[in-house]
Amino acid sequence: QVQLVESGGGLVQAGGSLRLSCAASGSIFSINTMGWYRQAPGKQRELVARITRSGSTNYADSVKGRFTVSRDNAKDTVDLQMNSLKPEDTALYYCYANVIRLPALYDYWGQGTQVTVSS
Repeated sequence: QVQLVESGGGLVQAGGSLRLSCAASGSIFSINTMGWYRQAPGKQRELVARITRSGSTNYADSVKGRFTVSRDNAKDTVDLQMNSLKPEDTALYYCYANVIRLPALYDYWGQGTQVTVSS
């Protein structure tokens, strides 16, 4: 079993910054892709950012230029630096990890951390 624990959420004013962190632990051989998703009330869960083990990244168009995803392979952690936050960024943010445990791949999710941006 794998556990993902998020931290760093909170309440900030528009234009402010937050840094989210996620640590993976448990029966892990290696982690392929890690990333962050978010879900606002009444909306579908959407991809925010993801990063492969080799460092390739993808971002939602709405956060490009403002958010940066990074990871530490040795520590099995992934961070999300969020700058120039907007009220529309308000959501529950979930950590995600795709774990390699051959012959299969497994998806894991954290419990979520709340980010609220006031205008």
